[in-house]
Amino acid sequence: MKNYDIVIAGGGMVGSSLALALAPLGLRTAIVEPVPRASGQQPSFDDRSTALSRSTQRMFEATGIWDAVVAAATPITNIHVSDRGRFGFAHIDAGEQGVEALGYVVINRVLGGVLQEALAGVADLDILCPASIEAATPGADGVTVTVGQQGDAEDIRCKLLVAADGANSAVREMVGIGASKVAYDQRAIIGNLLPEIPIRNRAFERFTDDGPLAMLPVADGRTGFVWVVAERDAERILALDDAAFLGELQEIFGKRLGRLTQVGKRSAYPLSLSKAIRLTARRTVLVGNAAHGLHPAAAQGFNLGLRDVAALCDCIADARDEAGGPAFDPGAPDLLARYADWRRGDQQKLVHFTDGLVRLFGDSRPPLPALRNAGMLAFDLVPGIRKAFARHTMGLAGRLPRLSRGVPLA
Repeated sequence: MKNYDIVIAGGGMVGSSLALALAPLGLRTAIVEPVPRASGQQPSFDDRSTALSRSTQRMFEATGIWDAVVAAATPITNIHVSDRGRFGFAHIDAGEQGVEALGYVVINRVLGGVLQEALAGVADLDILCPASIEAATPGADGVTVTVGQQGDAEDIRCKLLVAADGANSAVREMVGIGASKVAYDQRAIIGNLLPEIPIRNRAFERFTDDGPLAMLPVADGRTGFVWVVAERDAERILALDDAAFLGELQEIFGKRLGRLTQVGKRSAYPLSLSKAIRLTARRTVLVGNAAHGLHPAAAQGFNLGLRDVAALCDCIADARDEAGGPAFDPGAPDLLARYADWRRGDQQKLVHFTDGLVRLFGDSRPPLPALRNAGMLAFDLVPGIRKAFARHTMGLAGRLPRLSRGVPLA
């Protein structure tokens, strides 16, 4: 039976980032991923755009891949937030915050390619793909993991099993961690288009009664969009031809970028809020969407997941240092308890903030619209509020792990 220190269930962006972050610690690690790398079907590495926060940038700097990521990324220097049909608005500017960018936008498949190339050079890492975890049995000194691969089943052992297999995590269920899931009755339509007026490193978020519309700067002068629509209207909108689709999108967004043209391929996915009832089980820990699946309104889901990764790596590195070398237990109860205590507050804060944002801007009952207007005007007029909010959106608030501060583990 093969023995590992850590087995990571899920080789998407969060699972791959974890394996790369752990590399300096000299642990024997395996990734188990069901989707073949060359298939183009890996859902974590699709054509969606992801906004990378400042803390994520620092983590990628510490793991040595930022130069490759930023070469294909587009900086965000200004964020503009508005509420359709109301006069209130708010903005955040990178110069005011003393940073060169508030974040960066990268295409998921591009980031996936960078991560896969970096993982190819990691020693003591096995990537079992295509393969799936069929059973997980935690014990006193390790976890027996049954891996199905090419029609055969094989048992492997590890000291710590990490569930990074998404909001519908099979591993989470196997180890007895329940989760709540609430559908928003919304669908996110994603794609890219060409605006008449260059977006120039600005990001826009416009709230409507049915959901927010985000416009993000991407490569080649194009603009990525995430348009959240009501589930009841999603099929009709998806069936529109390009001209009609752009017409409705233009009506929602307005003329800040002039005429919207040349829409690319569109795709859609349903939106829900998921929360695990706890973050750990015996010799098992949850990270990323397996622990928390957020609405995309604040573009925080992936960044929150990478702070999970950074905190877990800190806990493991500290335990190794305390043990005086590699003979330590990465699945020890006190290590997992430290991780859970550390991450609980940040996760709960982002879950409540994102969910509250969606529900607040989706409620048109008086006097909420007027209060939203007043709130956004106050936000825009008081620099101290903007600065505190910007630190949270950049992932720089609260106690930060080493990697989130740009400090390598070793």
